[in-house]
Amino acid sequence: MKFEIPTKALQKGLSVVSHATAGITTTPILENILIKVNYKSIVLTANNLEMAIEYILEDDVKVISEGAFSVPSKLFGSYIGLLQDDNVSIELKGSDVLEIKTESGKTKVKWISADDFPVIPGVKQELSLSLKWRVVRQSIEKTLFSSAEGNIRPTLAGLFVNISWNETTFASTDSFRLSEYKTVLETPNEVSFSQIIPSKTCHEIKSIISDDDDVKIISGENQIAFFFGNVKMYSRLLNGKFPDYSNFFPSNYATKWVINRVDLMGALKKINLISRENNYSIKMSFSAESGILLETSETQIGEGELPLPGAVEWEDAIIGINSTYFLEALGAIETTHISLQFESPLAPILLLPVLDEWAKKALPGEFRHIIMPLKI
Repeated sequence: MKFEIPTKALQKGLSVVSHATAGITTTPILENILIKVNYKSIVLTANNLEMAIEYILEDDVKVISEGAFSVPSKLFGSYIGLLQDDNVSIELKGSDVLEIKTESGKTKVKWISADDFPVIPGVKQELSLSLKWRVVRQSIEKTLFSSAEGNIRPTLAGLFVNISWNETTFASTDSFRLSEYKTVLETPNEVSFSQIIPSKTCHEIKSIISDDDDVKIISGENQIAFFFGNVKMYSRLLNGKFPDYSNFFPSNYATKWVINRVDLMGALKKINLISRENNYSIKMSFSAESGILLETSETQIGEGELPLPGAVEWEDAIIGINSTYFLEALGAIETTHISLQFESPLAPILLLPVLDEWAKKALPGEFRHIIMPLKI
């Protein structure tokens, strides 16, 4: 087996599939990348048994002889990443030696039989649909941070995705906060989709997807596949039922305030330096007369108190909130001002972007978020 390929093309492909290689594991083959050399293409594959990625290389590829082999991802990827030559030649030498050759030199590494590499299970297609790259990326960016970690409640360790006719809804929660992002589609889909996609899969999609790549989604029998650009990504789906969260968002409020988002983020970042010793617990006071006050109780580092201007409606109030959760939610909003509203100090806190004329025209989706308050 032997082929020649532009170095930059191979570097890009390896960087993409490396997202699906396993770390240190009791199954070393999962730390490898499978390289399959076909008549006119080269397919790079990584598979950690929960997610798999294929990257197809066709442009400017010169195949001298076909074959397949597997090689350690970190070693091979790191070496190819250091090459400065325009092209690289790769050839199997003997039973276990792989030669990597360029104009500036050559290196030999050990390879493993492709027969030992795990096969990607096929997706039995039950539905197929397409979404624009921007819808997929923005929907993930605005909800992923609220998903749960760990295996305590597996259905919360993913994004609930519902696609029906002309609207997509992405939602996530870790039981302390809840994010939802809705987008009206330019081109309606003829099929409906409602599944929980693992957070890790969504994170990798967001990292890999390129501008202008339409995303084709195929799903069936607890498996899902995403096709975009040169990439084919396969993942399991999470079993179980996502919480029926529609009634979690409050419809009434006793206190509402509007504030500049950038000013608030700056103040929260300052007070975070102190509140980290108190699990990022801060107190927020709202007064129609004096505005807003952020406070943290005294810790081993010190204590903080930051006043902010803001428009407060209706009742004055004091709430406790996790400042890191608050910052992450603000980072998902693009508008100049945001509103925060709640019915009582122990009721869910609703965070919404305040839409000006620019935002109404420029922002394609609708974001809303709730944070559960802390006892103070």
